[in-house]
Amino acid sequence: MTAKVFEYRESVEVANAVGTYIVENQDEAIASHGSFNIALSGGSLGKVLKKALVDNKDIGSKVKWDKWNVYFSDERLVPLDHKDSNYGLFNDMVLKNLPPAEGKPHVHTIDEALLTGREGQVEGADEAKDKEIAAKYAAALPAKFDVILLGCGPDGHTCSLFPGHALLQERKEHVAYIGDSPKPPPRRITFTFPVLENATSIAFVAEGSGKAPILKDIFTNQASKLPSRLVSDITSGVSVYWFVDSLAVNGVDVMTSKY
Repeated sequence: MTAKVFEYRESVEVANAVGTYIVENQDEAIASHGSFNIALSGGSLGKVLKKALVDNKDIGSKVKWDKWNVYFSDERLVPLDHKDSNYGLFNDMVLKNLPPAEGKPHVHTIDEALLTGREGQVEGADEAKDKEIAAKYAAALPAKFDVILLGCGPDGHTCSLFPGHALLQERKEHVAYIGDSPKPPPRRITFTFPVLENATSIAFVAEGSGKAPILKDIFTNQASKLPSRLVSDITSGVSVYWFVDSLAVNGVDVMTSKY
């Protein structure tokens, strides 16, 4: 695995390192092409971003929100204010906590008007509409992402790319519909590998002792086909990093450093 792993003892240290990484990439992107294209996942990442970019006033003061184009690496096919919405999490953790005087990022969400069914469940949903949501989201993507921030599930999944799933082989569609997610809700859209491979930089954030078993597989099993390992092994030129706490790599034979 060629990805670099940055380890910190405390969660706030992980968040601050992630914040520093984001701001450095933001500044490089703005200097290069005038804006910052970033994609986010859900899970605990919203709390990390709040600690890094809102609670830490020093880092937060360096964020040029009005230059940000925010996308989501995957999204559950639920209303934007639903508890399972990745946008909803980012809105609650970050957007609602930005000072009124701050510029606002341009946030790209799924088209709520196309949603069918209830609670992201398959029953009563229109698959054609779901695929239209995916296609419309794909059409709005930038040519290249400056940063994609990802999580790693206890099964090794990332985005909504799950172990052994056919979407791991998807090369044509950049945003794909998935109707059989093993983690609820089943209906989602997700980035595929062509988008990940074309990014400038990818960073995973993983914390807690519950992540140690799967990180051991990802970091030490050369034959691993887990989605997070496959992303870590991308050879297209994208820089891949892991920001972890000590609990997540306890007992894991991996070389770590500080960002």
